[in-house]
Amino acid sequence: MDCSLIRTLINRYCAGEENWVDNRTIYVGHREPPSGTEAYIPQRYPDNRIVSSKYTFWNFVPKNLFEQFRRIANFYFLIIFLVQVSLLFEPMRTCAMTPSMKVVFVVTITSARSGYEDWLRHKADNAMNQCPVHFIQHGKLVRKQSRKLRVGDIVMVKEDETFPCDLIFLSSSRADGTCFVTTASLDGESSHKTYYAVQDTKSFHNEEDIDALHATIECEQPQPDLYKFVGRINVYHDRNDPTARPLGSENLLLRGATLKNTERIFGVAIYTGMETKMALNYQSKSQKRSAVEKSMNVFLIVYLCILISKALINTILKYLWQSNPFRDEPWYNQKTEPERKRNLILRAFTDFLAFMVLFNYIIPVSMYVTVEMQKFLGSYFLTWDEEMFDEDTGEGPLVNTSDLNEELGQVEYIFTDKTGTLTENNMKFRECCIEGHVYIPHAICNGQILTDCSGIDMIDSSPGGSGKEREELFFRALCLCHTVQVKEDDSIDGLKKSQLSGGSCVYISSSPDEVALVEGIQGLGYTYLRLKDNYMEILNPKTDIERFELLEILSFDSVRRRMSVIVRSVTGDIFLFCKGADSSIFPRVTEGKIDQIRSRVERNAVEGLRTLCVAYKKFTCKEYESVCRLLENAKLSLQDREKKLAEAYEQIERDLILLGATAVEDQLQEKAADTIEALQKAGIKVWVLTGDKMETAAATCYACKLFRRNTQLLELTTKKIEEQSLHDVLFDLSKTVLKHSGSLTRDSFSGLSTDMQDYGLIIDGAALSLIMKPREDGSSGNYRERFLEICRNCTAVLCCRMAPLQKAQIVKLIKLSKEHPITLAIGDGANDVSMILEAHVGIGITGKEGRQAARNSDYAIPKFKHLKKMLLVHGHFYYVRISELVQYFFYKNVCFIFPQFLYQFFCGFSQQPLYDTAYLTLYNISFTSLPILLYSLMEQHVSTDMLRREPSLYRDIAKNALLRWRVFIYWTFLGVFDAVVFFFGAYFLFDNTVVTSNGQMFGNWTFGTLVFTVLVFTVTLKLALDTHYWTWINHFVIWGSLLFYIIFSLLWGGIVWPFLNYQRMYYVFMQMLSSGPAWLGIILLITVSLLPDVLKKVLCRQLCPTATERTQTQHQCLSVEQSTIFMLSQTSSSLSF
Repeated sequence: MDCSLIRTLINRYCAGEENWVDNRTIYVGHREPPSGTEAYIPQRYPDNRIVSSKYTFWNFVPKNLFEQFRRIANFYFLIIFLVQVSLLFEPMRTCAMTPSMKVVFVVTITSARSGYEDWLRHKADNAMNQCPVHFIQHGKLVRKQSRKLRVGDIVMVKEDETFPCDLIFLSSSRADGTCFVTTASLDGESSHKTYYAVQDTKSFHNEEDIDALHATIECEQPQPDLYKFVGRINVYHDRNDPTARPLGSENLLLRGATLKNTERIFGVAIYTGMETKMALNYQSKSQKRSAVEKSMNVFLIVYLCILISKALINTILKYLWQSNPFRDEPWYNQKTEPERKRNLILRAFTDFLAFMVLFNYIIPVSMYVTVEMQKFLGSYFLTWDEEMFDEDTGEGPLVNTSDLNEELGQVEYIFTDKTGTLTENNMKFRECCIEGHVYIPHAICNGQILTDCSGIDMIDSSPGGSGKEREELFFRALCLCHTVQVKEDDSIDGLKKSQLSGGSCVYISSSPDEVALVEGIQGLGYTYLRLKDNYMEILNPKTDIERFELLEILSFDSVRRRMSVIVRSVTGDIFLFCKGADSSIFPRVTEGKIDQIRSRVERNAVEGLRTLCVAYKKFTCKEYESVCRLLENAKLSLQDREKKLAEAYEQIERDLILLGATAVEDQLQEKAADTIEALQKAGIKVWVLTGDKMETAAATCYACKLFRRNTQLLELTTKKIEEQSLHDVLFDLSKTVLKHSGSLTRDSFSGLSTDMQDYGLIIDGAALSLIMKPREDGSSGNYRERFLEICRNCTAVLCCRMAPLQKAQIVKLIKLSKEHPITLAIGDGANDVSMILEAHVGIGITGKEGRQAARNSDYAIPKFKHLKKMLLVHGHFYYVRISELVQYFFYKNVCFIFPQFLYQFFCGFSQQPLYDTAYLTLYNISFTSLPILLYSLMEQHVSTDMLRREPSLYRDIAKNALLRWRVFIYWTFLGVFDAVVFFFGAYFLFDNTVVTSNGQMFGNWTFGTLVFTVLVFTVTLKLALDTHYWTWINHFVIWGSLLFYIIFSLLWGGIVWPFLNYQRMYYVFMQMLSSGPAWLGIILLITVSLLPDVLKKVLCRQLCPTATERTQTQHQCLSVEQSTIFMLSQTSSSLSF
């Protein structure tokens, strides 16, 4: 009887709350193991439904409103709205709905957008959850919807189908038990990856065999790392003790990946639904906030304080004014009897709230919506930039988040990887050194042995028997010690047609170094052919095929910095071949020409070549059995497997015999040097963080102009620390860099200085560990501060031999220093992800080391050279535009609300609004919003060519220059000045003056309309004066907004009023326009309001112009000169004709 359904129900509904355990046990095909096996801990697993949506039909309204009002600004406007609807006194009833309409409009628009986006997610989820899936039940294939899959189900996937959940690979239609997969939807890598079936199940090719499988899987609980998996499978054969096999990431087929070049595979579901790695990666990265957003919040708090102060002042003055016994209370302030009997404090508090409502327009609710639109729409200018499109890769820039656009204009430190970022990551094999002999491939020098003439002690020209044997071992090591795959091709008896025809094999690997080495030794006579049935085949110079059984692979990792393979030859000899960084290999070798090879390695490193050392050891059968047990115990461990494997590798990879070293050239990327030079001129400090050895990295830094010939290099390396103590080395370096500058440190935007000595610092990973390591007294602060002091006075820093986490530590150290500079990290590989996530702005290079960096970054670009335009042009524009938008919004709201404040002194502090309800509502929504939005998208105060030619212009906007307190106060006082001109200009101009033809005086609504008209024209014309880059769209929006205001006012006072419950605006606007003095007053007040800003611009440009203003003046002069020359040439042509 099949009890799987009953057991599933019991586990799901009767097991209670799941007790969290480190591992999970899965019955393959829901077949229970024999009795007597280890007890099973019931766990509840989700079904296979994917839910990427945020809302449901029932929770959309409350959840969305909660998310919106969680923001301080929105919550503030909600409070104001609630206060408004609770106020019952007459003067405020007329405008009670005005701010609330704005809040409702903003909330409605945001909710509609969120609802539409979530509906699309629901639609995509349903399509994914309802797609058909084949799974095995009672030995037969059955189709059901993907959402009905359960952990333990055995699934069949066909070619070009997507895996419906995370599967353990059991068997394949391919005889060798492999399959090819693309993971482009997960990590962006389009290349085919090879996955391997479980050794004991790869021979099961039909449904009956798979259904008869009796096995359990123990594995870790779900976690989001796509490249890490730990588990083991226990296969039961005829009720005997199970055979345990380790499971790793090479056995795990991930949901979202696609099966390629394989007819079909069988797999067992271990993670389903929201526990799949794809779903766990839906979780967004930690939110980064830009400096502009932080400034906006600070300014908002300032204006909140101003708002409270205004309301408090008016409340106090109101009661002081009413407390005068000789002053009769005006009729519009008279209270009913219940109101008179209310407590004085309660009445004062009510009046205070009323003033808060009246003046709340000083807080720009629409600014947040406009900023979001500006960021979203502005990001398209980056993705549409054709100059940042790379034809070789067919890719352009990618924006993963638009929240940090303006941060691109504030970068002070750039931390860049070297390989694949500054260099092409296009490796070319240059040479190899074996036992002191230097070999160069046929393509370069006909494969001959070169005699070294640089003083290196070389062995005899004729290697002899031992030397010849080591030479062959070296070439075999390079042919065998790798994870390269051969692109499939037709073959004849194991020999590739391309090889028979004199061509070369096409190799595929995630590491370009490995491909370069395997291709390079082809020129020296050894060719790697393929891996077939766990045997690696190579072609020797005699065209004989040699076969080696692949026994173990000790995979490369960034901590060990080496990899090894254990192989068995046809003669039964067992070898371990190991290759890795010189710092990793030399401490583990006991024999070989160590000194000669080290000298050659150092020489190649100085030339900027990437070097690897190769070593080997030979095992006896007994030693190999011991190694097998050691590795098996580590691989079968579910707890701390990586740590145990590292310990096992450490024991195995010792007492090696050094064979030689290789040198691979990685060419510098096009225009990388020009880019770094421009960034330094812009005042940005560039640091290179790399895992390469010091000499190689230093040579690259000279090539890309990070270091210059006059740069004095300072070393903070393990070698220096061994000669002196860390304290002494730091003290000496600090004294050196401060010698020319005294006690002052360089400003981080000093750039390339001519009057100060340029210093470059080189530090390695081991020295950094000592600096970051807590001292015996529990702190490392003194060392860190001294280190930071040294770095501040260096124009460039090179950090070599860096582990991935150390890169992130460096970024965090600078980011949290007392200056709090804006940092940017850029890299192309998985080892750069940690620093990309740590920096304020993370940029990924869509390079050859996968797409992990691009996936985890805020922005992605094809090449390092594109960083120049991204920062110096796009970043510059983004920051200037958003800064002007923020300051302008606060300015125009001060202009808008300060006359309201002044008006209370003339209306007995009665909360009487100065403007009509329609004007209050539409001022920020319609009359003044579109011009500033377009300005913030289109404005170019300097041409793009000028920004690229003059990188120093970047310094003008550094350190949040346009949102500093001085600039903020200037804009605020400018708004106050203009508001005073609007109000008192209109007041004194028309005080006791007949301004209409029939002798009628202006009323309060006409007075308010006049002030509002001057206000709208002034703030719009100010934006026009600030505009440097005019297009037809600018003209249309700016003049169109003014025209819309006029047409609306005419309609509002002439046509719409019969449909309203009040007629106070009837014929008001027409009456104002029919007055000659009103026209004169409007023109005069606009001119007076704009005059201070115009004078300030003229005087500043003449007396103390910034670099940007000087550039603008030069550009204008050049344009005038070119126009004059053109006109003269046209005139002379006409005269000659």
